[in-house]
Amino acid sequence: MSSLDLALDNVRLPDGSSGSIGISGGRIASLGKGQAGEARQRHDLGGALVLPGLVDGHNHLDTTFFGDVWRPHQRCVAGFNVGERLGIQKDWLSRGAPLAERAGALVERAVSRGTTHMRTHVEIDTDFGLTHLEGILAVRERYRDVVSIQIVGLGRGLLVRPGTRELLDAALSQGADVVGGLDPAIFEGNVEAHLDVVFGLAERHGKSIDLHLHEGGHLGLHTLGRIAERTRASGMQGRVVASHAYALGEVPLDAMLPTAEKLAKAGVAIMTNAPGDHPFPPVLALREAGVTVFAGNDDIRDSWWPYGDGDMLERAMMVGYRSGFYTDDELLCAFDLATAAPAKVLGLADYGVRVGASADMIVLDADHAQMAVVARPVRREVYKAGRVVARDGVFLGVQGKA
Repeated sequence: MSSLDLALDNVRLPDGSSGSIGISGGRIASLGKGQAGEARQRHDLGGALVLPGLVDGHNHLDTTFFGDVWRPHQRCVAGFNVGERLGIQKDWLSRGAPLAERAGALVERAVSRGTTHMRTHVEIDTDFGLTHLEGILAVRERYRDVVSIQIVGLGRGLLVRPGTRELLDAALSQGADVVGGLDPAIFEGNVEAHLDVVFGLAERHGKSIDLHLHEGGHLGLHTLGRIAERTRASGMQGRVVASHAYALGEVPLDAMLPTAEKLAKAGVAIMTNAPGDHPFPPVLALREAGVTVFAGNDDIRDSWWPYGDGDMLERAMMVGYRSGFYTDDELLCAFDLATAAPAKVLGLADYGVRVGASADMIVLDADHAQMAVVARPVRREVYKAGRVVARDGVFLGVQGKA
C-alpha cells in the first residue's frame, strides 16, 4: 500500500471519538481509531477538534469595502428601499478601491476563518455591465487553490432595465454558474414575467437559480408560492433558492406553513443571514416542514451594512442567537446552517469529514461543534484539499504547506 501524503494523529473527530485522518491526493483516504498508516508528513493535533470546512452560502464579494477605507453607513431616506439602496451602492462603488483588492481582502479573511467554499452574487446590470463578473472570475482563478467560489449572476432589472436580460444571458455563457434575480414584484413589477426570464435562462444554460427576495408579508408569500410552482413545473426540484425570504418571518406561523409545504414539495431552499433589523425565516419550523435552510454572510462591510468579516461560525452563532437556539440539538442545527446544508445546496458531492471526501477541514480547540458555534475559537488550521491554507487565524495563501 502506498504511503499517505499526510497523517493527522490524535484528533477529535466530529462524532466526538478520538482517532486519526489520513490524506492522499487531496482527499481523505482513511479515518478512524488509532494511528493512520505510513505517511510522508505526520502531525499530532493534540486532541484538537476537526470539522468540515465552512461554507458561505451567500455573499457579495464584488460590492464589499473590506480592506478599503471606512465608510460611515448611509441610511435610506424613508425606511428600507431596494432602489434607493442600489443607488447608494452605485455611488460608493464609484469611489472605492479596485474590485480585485476589496474582494481579495475579503476572500483571504474568510479563508483564515475557515471558509473553504462560498457562493457569491455578482452585480449584472446596465450600470456595471459584465465588469464585476470579469473581476470576480479573476479573483476566483487567483484563489482557486484555497477556496472554491460559485458565482451567481445577479440580474438587477431584468424587466425594468432594458439590456440587463441580455447581459445576464452573456454572463451565464462566460462563467456565471447560477441564475440570479431580484424581487419580481416590488422591483420588477411583474412576478410572472420575471420568472419567465429567470427560469427561461436557467433552462437554456442548464443552470440552477438563486433569487433575492426581500418582498414582505402576504405579497412575499405569493411570490414564494409562484417560485415553488414554477420550480415543480420546470422539473428543477432541489436547484432553486429563495434568498432572504423575509415574508416567511413576517406572518404568523399558521399563515406561513402552507407556503413552507409548497417550498418543501418543490425542493426550494431558503437562505438566511438573520439580519439584525428585520424578521427572518423561522429556521426550525421550516426545517421541520422539510425545507432546506442554510446561511450566508450576505453583505459584508458594504453600502448595505457595516458588519462582518466573513466568519461563518460567527454567522451560525448569530442565526442561532436570534432564533433562540439553546439546546445541543438546536446548536447543531446552527452549525449545519454553515456546513452541510449550504454544501447540499451548492451541490458539493465530495464534502464532509469522511473517507473519499475532499480534505477541506478546520482544526480548532473545542470539544464539539456546539462549542465551536458558541465560542467561535480561532481556527488553528484550515485545510483545502489536504493543504494548510491558514493557521491561527492568519491567511497563508497558495504557498501554505501542510
